[in-house]
Amino acid sequence: MDATTGPDQGRETVTVRYWAGARAAAGTAEDTFEVDGGTTLADLVGRVLERHGDDRMARTVAVCSVLVGDQPVRSQDPATVVVEPGAVVELLPPFAGG
Repeated sequence: MDATTGPDQGRETVTVRYWAGARAAAGTAEDTFEVDGGTTLADLVGRVLERHGDDRMARTVAVCSVLVGDQPVRSQDPATVVVEPGAVVELLPPFAGG
């Protein structure tokens, strides 16, 4: 098999970056998730919560602003936001101070 027909062809990733309290809740600055084609933000958040399955992470994600690439999407229905392979999703909890 060559690189174009190997078993991993089509397997791509989405990176989720955690900021401030989300980083503390996750215990890491970012995670990478394998995807086959596009996924929805709702599915991706579900996978984040599975990986970091405690109440602290769930509470933090619930109040986060979300960027897909450089586009804010938190006000949109996460089930309708498509996250393409190669994308970076940023979870930004509210920040104190100014």
